Amino acid sequence: MGKPRVLLADDHVLVAEAIKKLLEPECEVVGIAVDGRALLREAPSLNPDVVLLDLNMPLLNGFDAGEQLKQSLPKVKIIVLTMNEDAEIAAETLGKWASGYLLKKSAGSELLQAVQEVLRGEKYVTPAVQQALEALSPRDSTGEGPRSLTPRQREVLQLLAEGHTMKEAAAILHVVPRTVAFHKYRIMRDFGLSNNSELLRFAIKQRVVHET
Repeated sequence: MGKPRVLLADDHVLVAEAIKKLLEPECEVVGIAVDGRALLREAPSLNPDVVLLDLNMPLLNGFDAGEQLKQSLPKVKIIVLTMNEDAEIAAETLGKWASGYLLKKSAGSELLQAVQEVLRGEKYVTPAVQQALEALSPRDSTGEGPRSLTPRQREVLQLLAEGHTMKEAAAILHVVPRTVAFHKYRIMRDFGLSNNSELLRFAIKQRVVHET
């Protein structure tokens, strides 16, 4: 059996290159995707066994990219590799599509261990996050938190929150600008938002972008 094929999804190229060097003795790193849309576009042809996915990704965040990737490639194992230690975020991803949750500050040996364990069909959670997960109530740890936005609304919200114009967002989504405007109007109306500043705060709360 050959080396496991690993695809990295991280917009920090220096970080991704460092992870690649760390993995290469034991794994075949088949590519680096620098945004969530590139991940969804490139993964089918690269045919990875494991995807290491950062949650804070441009154009399409890791939450939604991970969920969409698991739908299109159900056999792929996805390990979240992040700086975020929030147990509720870990519970949500693990409950829906992730096979592992690892912190970027973890040792290199732990990363290799995580890859090996998820390939065996197990779940791997870094110890610090695992302790926090165990402290959650059963209801909190189901990973089935409320999600009122539609997938398309989440995509539009992220692009607008990242500063793209409606025309630019429309080009990325392959729709007409009027469609983006419609989704923005519905989001603003349905969630009682009055201006772009409130839209940005809402996007952060919905975890489609991160606070900078």
